[in-house]
Amino acid sequence: MWLQRMIRLRPRARGFHIVTDEIVDVFPELSEVRAGLLHLWLQHTSASLSINENADPLVMGDLEAFLRRLVPDDTPYFKHTYEGPDDMTAHVKSSLLGVQLSIPVTEGRLAMGTWQGVYLGEHREQGGARRIIATLQGGD
Repeated sequence: MWLQRMIRLRPRARGFHIVTDEIVDVFPELSEVRAGLLHLWLQHTSASLSINENADPLVMGDLEAFLRRLVPDDTPYFKHTYEGPDDMTAHVKSSLLGVQLSIPVTEGRLAMGTWQGVYLGEHREQGGARRIIATLQGGD
């Protein structure tokens, strides 16, 4: 089985957001896959996808605080700031974290660890809605 869906995520505030359920919800066929792979591709250059802690929201805040310190909006040597002080910094964070994930599917479920969830990293103050192309492959 090969399926591909476009997932449209609502606009979110700057920071990290768990989007696992929104991704799983577009694939009711997931339960039919005994062994497979879900590939996620975020179609943006100022946001990111990653997998991290899904239980304690402090992790999301700490990651955002770390990245703001690592790549501050007022970095004086950035020239690509046409859309504001978070323009180039968002591109750097997107490049550091990446825009794609591949998650194994086992027995009808994403084969993530107990405390893992899919994060959308929104690196802009006004990032807007985000799109993910999700491709599910697998069978029984």
